[in-house]
Amino acid sequence: MGMSAEDERAASPRDEEWPEAEKAEKLARGAALKWASGVFYRPEKLEGLGHYRRRETQRNSSIQSRLKSTVQSYLEGVSAGLEQLRSAAQEVQSVCQDLGAARWALLDSADHFQGLQQMRELMEEHVQLASVVQVLPQIFSVHEVFSHILQLLRGQHLLEAHVELMMVEQLRDDILSQLHLRGLSSAQATVLSYFSGLQELNESLARQLWDIVGSSLRLVREDPVVFVTAVRIIEREEKIDDTLLLEATFLPPGRPKGWRQKFYQVLQDTITGARFHVPRMDAEGPGLAKHLAALQKDIVSELRVVKDLMVQCVPAHYNILSVCTATYHQALSSHLQEILREDLDKQGLFLLLEWALRVYHSPEMMGHPDLLPEVDVSALDPLMSSELVDQTERRYVMKVKASVFEWMQRTLDVEFKEWFKEEEPETDHQGFFQSALPAIVMQVGPQENGYRWSMAMLTPPKKESVACRLSLNHLHFPLPLQMLNENIQVASLITDSLQQKIYNMALEELEAFLGRLREALVQCGKEHQQDRAVPKYYISHLLAVLNNNLALSNSVSSLHPDTACREVPASLQAALDRMQKKATQLLLEELLLDLQPLCLQLPSRKWLSGSQLVGSMCEVIDKYAKDFSRVRKPVFTLLLAESELLVANQYLRALLQRKMVCKSREERGQLCHRLLQDATQLRELFCSLGLDRSQQSLEAVFALRELICLKDPALLSLEVLGFVTKYPDVSDEHVSTLLDIRGDVSKEVRHVVLEMMAQHPQVLPEGYRPIFSTILVPVQELPFCLRKGKCA
Repeated sequence: MGMSAEDERAASPRDEEWPEAEKAEKLARGAALKWASGVFYRPEKLEGLGHYRRRETQRNSSIQSRLKSTVQSYLEGVSAGLEQLRSAAQEVQSVCQDLGAARWALLDSADHFQGLQQMRELMEEHVQLASVVQVLPQIFSVHEVFSHILQLLRGQHLLEAHVELMMVEQLRDDILSQLHLRGLSSAQATVLSYFSGLQELNESLARQLWDIVGSSLRLVREDPVVFVTAVRIIEREEKIDDTLLLEATFLPPGRPKGWRQKFYQVLQDTITGARFHVPRMDAEGPGLAKHLAALQKDIVSELRVVKDLMVQCVPAHYNILSVCTATYHQALSSHLQEILREDLDKQGLFLLLEWALRVYHSPEMMGHPDLLPEVDVSALDPLMSSELVDQTERRYVMKVKASVFEWMQRTLDVEFKEWFKEEEPETDHQGFFQSALPAIVMQVGPQENGYRWSMAMLTPPKKESVACRLSLNHLHFPLPLQMLNENIQVASLITDSLQQKIYNMALEELEAFLGRLREALVQCGKEHQQDRAVPKYYISHLLAVLNNNLALSNSVSSLHPDTACREVPASLQAALDRMQKKATQLLLEELLLDLQPLCLQLPSRKWLSGSQLVGSMCEVIDKYAKDFSRVRKPVFTLLLAESELLVANQYLRALLQRKMVCKSREERGQLCHRLLQDATQLRELFCSLGLDRSQQSLEAVFALRELICLKDPALLSLEVLGFVTKYPDVSDEHVSTLLDIRGDVSKEVRHVVLEMMAQHPQVLPEGYRPIFSTILVPVQELPFCLRKGKCA
């Protein structure tokens, strides 16, 4: 199994030469030792040692025999290779000798090659001269060909002229190409000068071609052969350009011509120049509608010609219908922008918006059945950008706003003059006062399907214009769906945004108009205060204003574009409420002026003894109620309620401010009886006029009477608490004044009552109508005291 020391020494030089063999041998020894230790680790296993030795000996013998055969085959191959290398070396040596002999032979013949070089040059010159001789007839006939081509062009024989022109160009280009290859650039100028007439002929042919292309829409209907000829020539030139560009060795002068691109440019310029360069006056005022109608008709007609005829005259890759459609679209877009740069009126702006956003895409124009489905402008940019549409809509709204403002201001001026006339306002079929103001205000907008505007806007409204009021004689409100409503509805034909802008503008102008009307009403009231005889029918006109305000309030909701949303905006409703409040206030001031002389006599001994002051007040109230009946019920009820509150307030004010102190129980009884009679009479009057008892404020007089009629002053604290709870705006001063009127309240009782009120402060409930808070009573002079505490 092991190796002797001699074997190891003999193997050491080999190991130094082949370190891999040493490593492999060590690995093999290690593996063998590992295997032997695993097999013979037990003594009984040593009995099989001879068997293992024989088996390993046989295996080694087999391996050695195979190694010997392999090495023998390798040695045989190496011998054959060495033999081949010796043979190849001999052949290479022979070739080197032959090459050396050939080199010496060439060196000896170098002088003879000089004669061959001269022969080669002569040969090349001969070939060139032969080529020149072949083309000489063509070169000499160039000018004659030029004349013939010119005759063909004048005779409109374009195809024949172009064939000969291509032949001459080919001849010139071949000559120039040869000169270019040989570096004879100086001779090129001579050739170009000789063929100078070629450029003029090209230009002449091009002019005729572009004239034909410019008249293409007419020619495809009258003589399509001429147009097809021009297209064929353009395609020939385009193919020559493509060929020369692909070779990219030499480009003759004037190449590439790019006639196909020029074809598109001429066609686009023709379309743009023929339809969209119009005089300025044709794009303004009344001529704008005719101009747009002509554009609509011409564009549809010409696109039908392109679709039905021109498409058949050009190659499919021209996409001529798409090109023409895009050209019309872009030119029209630019043309509309040019028109919009002018200071157009509202009719012109409306027409442009309606035409660009509705008519252009409708079946009447680009959606025409004869154009679909090949013509599709939906893939192109919008005719008017969203920014331009928004800008134009705003301009249109501003123009309409100016007209509406002027119209409403003139209406207001007329209405103001009507108030000072010596006649009552008109009445409807139910006898309610009214004027033409609501109908005129709502009559602002376009007529005749949105294309014409009412000329009445240019002149101030007149009272004699019965047509403005006709609808009021049959409806409870002015005709809300008249011109202003039509204005909003017609705007919906353009865009929803324009409709919303017009709606917002209408509401803003109505709100501003109501503000100006309120100011005019205040001015009228001031003049009436200076002289109550002016205006003569002041109250009647105030009632008409209230009816008009109600009519406007009922009509405004119908202006909303969304039928599902009919709410009046809060700001406009507030303006309507302010208008109604002001007119109501002026009416109540008139009523107060007539009631004040009577209220000044309250309270008094004469009144206490049974005068007819309240009866006179009822007559004044009844007179005003008859006037109030000339307004519609919601406002009539409001006027009654406000009048009743005014009467109750003035009655209580007179009782509390000019206080009367009862000197005895009999006087208190007499005062309670008078209060009961007066309050009952007034309450029955307002009930007879239609005001429900629950809406009346005169109940405060009955409650106040209960405080005065109370026989036991010690119970006043409880009664006052109930009174204050029912009327939380009652102050300590009011209660103290009522206690003074009784005349029998001691300081202690007064202190208890006021202390009770301090302990039970009241908060005004929501919707409470104040009665006492507007009544100021004289301030009591408090007695001087030193002790701390509340003075009686």
